[in-house]
Amino acid sequence: MTTTADIEDMIARMAMGDRAAFDGLYNATSAKLFGVCLRVLGNRAEAEDALQEAFVKIWRNADRYRVNGLSPMTWLITVTRNHSVDRVRARKAKQAGSIDEAAEIADSNPGPEALAMASSDRVRIVDCMGQLDPDKAGAVRRAYLEGETYQELADHYDVPLNTVRTWLRRSLLKLRECLSHDG
Repeated sequence: MTTTADIEDMIARMAMGDRAAFDGLYNATSAKLFGVCLRVLGNRAEAEDALQEAFVKIWRNADRYRVNGLSPMTWLITVTRNHSVDRVRARKAKQAGSIDEAAEIADSNPGPEALAMASSDRVRIVDCMGQLDPDKAGAVRRAYLEGETYQELADHYDVPLNTVRTWLRRSLLKLRECLSHDG
């Protein structure tokens, strides 16, 4: 099993031009990153192309990755997702035809009101996450923010797979209850 430290090490070695590290990173992460591409693009062939292009970006930008306490998978997923979204936007722009039609495409970025609400929601979510047992809060973060599978969580926390499922289900119920009371 590839650990967070292994992935960080491969990214660091890639920044120095190590092709073996690139191969190792590809083997360790391509399945998960392909899933990201497929979710965004909805087309298997286009997702395969996007994955290859995303890995080229990862290779070229490996020196920009900084160890910051977050999972390196978060960085890899972000690069991959952003590349896939760019492909969707390019596809839409190509379909639009003219520059005048492209001006009518709505900005997908949130406006000031949405940003203010999101900031308030973020504080509430952090407060509610703080009410969970640290292991369970960590499992929720790893599953829903970093994309880890139930099996990866079970291995990480050294608990049975069904225990992880129960943790996540109960934690999400507690979060929903907490968020509904604070609203």
